[in-house]
Amino acid sequence: MAQKPRPTVRRIELGHELRQLRERRGVTLEEVCGSGAVAGLYFSKLQKVEKGLTDLGSAGALRDLLGFYGVTDEDDVNQVLAIQREAASTDWWTPYRSTMPSGMPRFVGIESAARETWAFHPALVLGLFQTEAYARRLYELTQPIDETTTEFIVRNVDVRMRRKEALTHPDDPLVVRAVLWEPALRHLVGSVDLMCEQYEEIARLASLQNVTVQVLPLLPPKVRGYLPIHDFTILHLEHELPTSVQVDNPWGATSVSDKPREVGRFTRKFQAISASALPPEDTPVYLQQLTREITT
Repeated sequence: MAQKPRPTVRRIELGHELRQLRERRGVTLEEVCGSGAVAGLYFSKLQKVEKGLTDLGSAGALRDLLGFYGVTDEDDVNQVLAIQREAASTDWWTPYRSTMPSGMPRFVGIESAARETWAFHPALVLGLFQTEAYARRLYELTQPIDETTTEFIVRNVDVRMRRKEALTHPDDPLVVRAVLWEPALRHLVGSVDLMCEQYEEIARLASLQNVTVQVLPLLPPKVRGYLPIHDFTILHLEHELPTSVQVDNPWGATSVSDKPREVGRFTRKFQAISASALPPEDTPVYLQQLTREITT
């Protein structure tokens, strides 16, 4: 089977490698740009490269930078050049970029290459678990508020369904650990039939070996403590690449950070709510109970 395309993660890998080389050389971003080793390279550009937001744009510029860092072995140079070539290729979501919220393209790019994600959503069903009908209805409900177009809805639903394919990828499916707060499941989005279909879809996905779903209940039997009021996703990448955390803000934008302090804080959040949630084996029974409640 072909590997999943991963240009975004290759940009992150390239930036991570270049940052390590610079630090081993013992120079700052300012010193690199001021050295003249790479023609036309300026501080903000190199900073974005190291963060994985872009690449250097040419093989010549990368060769010059590697030379400045003391990388002269041709095999080592070619290996880094190969990463840059893949980083420069087109992500699957590029045609949708114009209708995606700020920050969303980077998140989707990282998610497309993640080996595992941990997610919590207190208000809605997690995007990766949504049916097409549920996702479409969500966008329809917000259309008069956000003043979006029908094209915006169609394209964003398409993106959500494409993202969801990672859960059933035949070669290396995305591993997901998710905690859903009870109000998110009880909030009726559309008709009763639509919600029943959504509950069935969550149960189907929860039966996959690579998917773990827990429900955080409103009432005992479990005593709860800490409860985040916002959604978040922790994305674990391959090898030594930095783990990232994603959150949505009230303005509809998506923020992604790989700062160790932030990743650690959100990891502790997830561990706390996971410990308070019902065990995964209770999820199918819980969903069946919800179905009975809304259909009687």
